[in-house]
Amino acid sequence: MKIKLNHFLLPFLLFIGYFLMLYSMPKYSGQYMFLVIIILADFYLWSSVKKQVFNYRYWLRMLIIFVYWLPLFLLAILLVGSVLIPVINWNDTLRTYMVGVILVFYTSKILPITFLFLADIVRVIQKLFLIVKRDNRQQLIEKKKEEGISRSKFLQYIGFISGGLVLGTMFMGMFRWAYEFKIVREKIKFQNLSKEFIGFRIVQISDLHLGTWTSKKPLQRAVDMINDMNPDIILFTGDLVNYATNETIGFEDVLSQLRAKYGVFAILGNHDYGNYVTWPSQEAKQENMKQLYNFFDKIGWKLLNNENEIINKASGQLALIGVENWGANPRFPKYGDLDKAIQGTENTDIKILMTHDPSHWEKVVIAGNYDIDLTLSGHTHGFQFGIETKEIKWSPAQYMYNHWAGLYQDTKKTGKYIYVNRGLGSIGYPGRIGMLPEITFIELVSA
Repeated sequence: MKIKLNHFLLPFLLFIGYFLMLYSMPKYSGQYMFLVIIILADFYLWSSVKKQVFNYRYWLRMLIIFVYWLPLFLLAILLVGSVLIPVINWNDTLRTYMVGVILVFYTSKILPITFLFLADIVRVIQKLFLIVKRDNRQQLIEKKKEEGISRSKFLQYIGFISGGLVLGTMFMGMFRWAYEFKIVREKIKFQNLSKEFIGFRIVQISDLHLGTWTSKKPLQRAVDMINDMNPDIILFTGDLVNYATNETIGFEDVLSQLRAKYGVFAILGNHDYGNYVTWPSQEAKQENMKQLYNFFDKIGWKLLNNENEIINKASGQLALIGVENWGANPRFPKYGDLDKAIQGTENTDIKILMTHDPSHWEKVVIAGNYDIDLTLSGHTHGFQFGIETKEIKWSPAQYMYNHWAGLYQDTKKTGKYIYVNRGLGSIGYPGRIGMLPEITFIELVSA
């Protein structure tokens, strides 16, 4: 009976885990199968190291066991705890570090698991080779002894070393690079830019995800950096929170300090609608949105929900157009109504669109040949991981989005641009590796 229980316990717990995630975090339930694969791979790795671990002294053995299974233990607490206490009511710092530790440890195990799998393949091939060459079996065994470390052992060692490097790097990303703000400066040329808008200074920020900030101090530093640029206008392109508006508590005094000649404008991102958690009622969800709108009013940011704001100068007009979230991926809401938002902007010289998801530019703005000169987006975070040098620009984000970080021009060379901000905050993994949090400074110039 004991053997049967051991065989059925893990599948049963994984089955229960799916329904816990479906209930507490429905938007993430589609990723549960990937999570199951990671957990099974975790047990696979443990089966390889446990024999060695149990040869260590008791205190060291217990320490290794605790550290090894810590991410699975935290994951179980996250799933069960979010059912007992809705995740929106958790302490933001506690939740951020819990999720961070889970992601760091599981990511760092991927390389050891991969190399262990390769090592097992090598062992299988060697055994098959011994079976085929039965006459020379003893000679092959003696030769293997003379070679010293086997290929399979070598692969395992490489896996553990690389996993340790990943672990250390990811913790550096959490505690050092997460708030190492980078100012990216761009000059964008327009043919029909009126004289008085030449040199117009735009600062774009995006994806604050306030629920992931463990302190107000770095955000205050970012606000001071922005104000020092003396922008004409500040534009926030969505995702103020992770799950719910209560994440904004304590940040009002910092964000209200942002100053620009023509004001601060904002749009909503996919996370701002409260779709990533289960609400006790539809009324509670609506109240959450009401609180979000009130927060924008309190800090003095004007929210553009499928509407526009026209900036007038003696020599011309600039239209600022803001739409609600529109994402090509079926997981993301499609509330953005560009036709409604552009009404009244027909005679303006320059049109700037704020839309959270860059897929909107490709699938709607360009495909529909809309008269939009510059689109500003965020959403991708640059995957919070990548390599950016003068010669290399790479991130896993590029396999999900055609426009994922920086400035792009329409391939038809129509003078239409999109800029994708890498985000100021983080989501999931509370850190950055090679893809630093960004403040974008854009200057409009005449072609």
